[in-house]
Amino acid sequence: MSVYVGNLSYEVKEEDLNAVFAEYGSVKRVQLPTDRETGRPRGFGFVEMSSDAEEEAAIEALDGAEWMGRDLKVNKAKPRENRGSFGGNRGGGGYNRNRY
Repeated sequence: MSVYVGNLSYEVKEEDLNAVFAEYGSVKRVQLPTDRETGRPRGFGFVEMSSDAEEEAAIEALDGAEWMGRDLKVNKAKPRENRGSFGGNRGGGGYNRNRY
């Protein structure tokens, strides 16, 4: 499992996040998603640690903590939702040529 870290400064680098979480255990991986079109950071990330106990310690210590001018939101990451091949529920509607 991994930890969700929200409300990050757009200036944060993977190394910065790694250093903060390393205080609570062994960090296996850090991910900072970027916007596909602009390449800019999206303001959140994911940290994977070696054990659940380390993750819990980091969550308890860092959730709500002020870092780089922002109050962090830190919790267990939820599994990614399956959005399907078209990116979500787009609903029906529109013109149906077979209607008449």
